[in-house]
Amino acid sequence: MKKILLALCLLTISVAATCQTKTENVMNNKKALVAYFSCTGNTRQLAKTLAETVNGDLYEITPEQPYTEADLNWQDKTSRSTIEMNNKASRPAIKGKCENMKNYDVVFVGFPIWWYQAPTIINTFLESYDFSGKIVVPFCTSGSSAPGNTDKYLHPSCSKETSWRPAKRFEPNAKASALESWVKGLKL
Repeated sequence: MKKILLALCLLTISVAATCQTKTENVMNNKKALVAYFSCTGNTRQLAKTLAETVNGDLYEITPEQPYTEADLNWQDKTSRSTIEMNNKASRPAIKGKCENMKNYDVVFVGFPIWWYQAPTIINTFLESYDFSGKIVVPFCTSGSSAPGNTDKYLHPSCSKETSWRPAKRFEPNAKASALESWVKGLKL
């Protein structure tokens, strides 16, 4: 009986060590934050999977004024989201702050694609912190749209000392294995 318990303990330790090594290999021992903005839950789902994959902390970018269904009606030229996206200077206010941003080496920033780019609240988030010396990695969800002009409009919201990676689109239900392959390819 003691041998069986010892074998189970060793197996548990071995599995835990393998999981830890996998995470360390994916992130090259860098501390990660997965920040995301999600109105419908799609990007939230992807962000949670990514945070688990990279063993990162999760932070929700929450608008000070929540978006209503009417605000998100992209077919209404007077909807809040349409007005914000037509004004490149729009910076919707964010509720709260990530108090420990200085602790992270890599910041993944997730969002839905609106009008072939990131919602302007993501500019607000990026302009709220100094990402100098950090790696910023945008990721997005969309039914079919590519990241479009995302990098063009987001990258200038960070300092020149920020290491920027190109935005990547995923399905909300992307598998951890697909995210892990992507992160490995980023050479963090």
